[in-house]
Amino acid sequence: MNSTDGLDLILPARYAERGYPHETWTRLRREAPVHRFEPPGYGPFWAITKHADICDISKRPDTFLNSPGIVVLDHVQRRMQENQSGFQGMKTIIEMDPPTHRTFRKVASGWFTPRSLGRLDAAVEESARSLVDALAADGDAECDFVTRVAAAHPLRILSQTLGVAREDEPYILRLTNELFGGEDPEFQREGTREERIRSLGLEFFSYFSKIIADRRANPRDDLATVLATARVDGGPMGDVETLGYYLIVFTAGHDTTRNAISGGLLALIENPDQLARLRRDPSLVPSAVEEIVRWTTPVNYMKRTAARDVEVRGEKIRAGEELALFYASANRDEEVFGDPFAFRVDRDPNRHLGFGIGEHFCLGAHLARRSSKALFAEIARRAERLELAGEPERTASSFVAGIKHLPIRYRFARES
Repeated sequence: MNSTDGLDLILPARYAERGYPHETWTRLRREAPVHRFEPPGYGPFWAITKHADICDISKRPDTFLNSPGIVVLDHVQRRMQENQSGFQGMKTIIEMDPPTHRTFRKVASGWFTPRSLGRLDAAVEESARSLVDALAADGDAECDFVTRVAAAHPLRILSQTLGVAREDEPYILRLTNELFGGEDPEFQREGTREERIRSLGLEFFSYFSKIIADRRANPRDDLATVLATARVDGGPMGDVETLGYYLIVFTAGHDTTRNAISGGLLALIENPDQLARLRRDPSLVPSAVEEIVRWTTPVNYMKRTAARDVEVRGEKIRAGEELALFYASANRDEEVFGDPFAFRVDRDPNRHLGFGIGEHFCLGAHLARRSSKALFAEIARRAERLELAGEPERTASSFVAGIKHLPIRYRFARES
């Protein structure tokens, strides 16, 4: 397998230009499912592209570690990590290993159960309905679906649960774009990369510190209070860990859902037979959302680091070597999915890894599903015209990847 140097798998600009490298992943799954790359400008990593291997590795957290980091770093990022610059000194639950990870995950896991999330149903449905109402009021019109709907919907829900004021939502949206799209020229702030990350970290810290202080003084029935008043090992959760929790819940929860929604709408537009089927049979919305998550795979990959010498599919991986688990490749694995490059709203079974698997299965998966179902139910019920009004644009990101602009032409039915 020498037809790629690995940059098409990891370089943010390539994702903006070409989208997900499915052709390369298909070849890797067939010829070299565990393959070592040394991309120019990056540290070496093993690309893991098969569904079965990713499941196996993800269920062995004592052997394959998250704590050394979850993304493949270029040389500048490695230097920053060594200097503990910007966000590098902050550990979120995604960057923790057992038993610490389990302890910190329990802080919020109860809040994210399906039963507990029932308190948000009215807000989720109101958000979806009001966004489509606004589109319906336009009549025959055009818009950027990402900025108008896909970004707004999860932003409203997460803002409500984490204490972000409605008038501050555009500000927080800008910060999340700069965090996950930091290599995209559209979202970059001024300064060197080190300066950008440092200033971004300070802004997040300043903003959420005020919310944390308020919830400790004035507790409410929301996730913001759960995190601000959390206790770990008999004492208050540390300020750095508390801020990290706010950061990961808000930014990861927003960007992933936004990308699934925007990519999902594009899939429905490009597969009008599936949109028509969804409109005829609204009971397919839950399976359609699962297919959308498989199809879009907003978290493209996660990195693991080998704790000891280990063998994976006959390849000897040494202690300290890094592995990139490409979920987007696993979600097209021919051994798991029949006709994997077909978008089918009724796909069943659908053993996708869009939310991960094992110890680090997405904490917010149930919330992401609820919010996506509510929105796509409104779209399926009320869409009278949906088509592209221009070329979609992708974010320059290889980690949390997706569409940043989706121009559409539409008409939605008004509520009677």
